[in-house]
Amino acid sequence: MLAKRIIPCLDVEKGRVVKGTRFLELVDAGDPVAVAARYEAEGADELVFLDITASHEGRAIMLDVVRRVSETIFMPFTVGGGIRTLDDACQLVQAGAEKVSINSAAVRTPELITAVSDRLGSCATVVNIDPKRVVRAGREIWEVFVSGGRQPTGLEAVAWAREVERLGAGEIVLTCMDRDGTRDGYDLEITAAVSQAVGIPVVASGGAGRPEHLADAIELGRADAALAAGIFHFGECTIREVKELFMRRGIPVRPPLA
Repeated sequence: MLAKRIIPCLDVEKGRVVKGTRFLELVDAGDPVAVAARYEAEGADELVFLDITASHEGRAIMLDVVRRVSETIFMPFTVGGGIRTLDDACQLVQAGAEKVSINSAAVRTPELITAVSDRLGSCATVVNIDPKRVVRAGREIWEVFVSGGRQPTGLEAVAWAREVERLGAGEIVLTCMDRDGTRDGYDLEITAAVSQAVGIPVVASGGAGRPEHLADAIELGRADAALAAGIFHFGECTIREVKELFMRRGIPVRPPLA
């Protein structure tokens, strides 16, 4: 069995790492270059960098920040936010990203997923899906939102996950809006539903409050990786503590650094 990954996430606004609750009430969490370097030193398996207001503000992602981070770390590095064209994706890879994550543009122009996958490879093509539980026509669904969680799309998350896989995505980052920043744990029901519906890796995101939540995302949510932000940014637990818990629970993981 492949090792499961622990992935810190850097949500960046105006050149600073921030953390909020349900995509709102943002609190400063430091300089992205310094934060990225700390996570590499702690033994993180990968890093995700999201420019969380680029799509909403209709601007390009901050390439200078991406370059500075990529010059500092050597671990795999995914970048998303504000990617609207194939050229945007290629610029990010040229700036040092190993993978690019598409969200709003994937919904608005699904053919972009295929274009990026054809040019950069499916392994470098990540689609971020941000679902929220809503009631439509008298029934509860997991509806996909875009533009930093501000705009509903009418898409159902599991069906959309299957579609992005068909279009060429090689990985899905699933950020459950109802749990984001709450520290109550991931939404294991939707995580398992999406993980079972597709054949590509699914990264659980949104809601981690303690190391056990990340382990539950793997064991109960059937995710391939667990992504977290606040618990790492504010020193509530370390990458080592999470990996040691994984090892105690028999979850395959790359050993923590000495």
